[in-house]
This record gives sequence, structure tokens and C-alpha cells, in this order.
Amino acid sequence: MIVCVCNNISDREIRQAVELGLTSMDELRRDLGVSTCCGQCFACAEEILNEHLAATAEIQETVLKRPVFTN
Repeated sequence: MIVCVCNNISDREIRQAVELGLTSMDELRRDLGVSTCCGQCFACAEEILNEHLAATAEIQETVLKRPVFTN
């Protein structure tokens, strides 16, 4: 879905940006132009950003945990 109509930015693009390392609305504004014109998309973009950051953190935590073997 299109989140930022002014700059034609989709939720998928926001998620991809998070996967590439963006972690804040300031970075989304700088790199994608989200919420730089009318600002109506700010709340939606921030929600998508935070949800995907949380989901990404869960996945990384699960993947990076390794069993500890003791002798």
C-alpha cells in the first residue's frame, strides 16, 4: 500500500529500508522522503517502521541464539 502519497513511498519500501539498516523516522525522511511534504503519512510510516523493527529484532534474536554446550 502507498503510505506517502506525495513521494509515492509504499509500506514495502519502508520495510526494505529497515532491513537495510534504517532505524528512525529521521532516516526515513532523509533517505526515502517520507513525511517531507504534507506530513499526513507520518503516523502510518512510524507505525510500519516500529512494527518492522520489532519483528526484525525478534527474528535476529531467534536466529542468533545458539545453544551453549558445557562439558
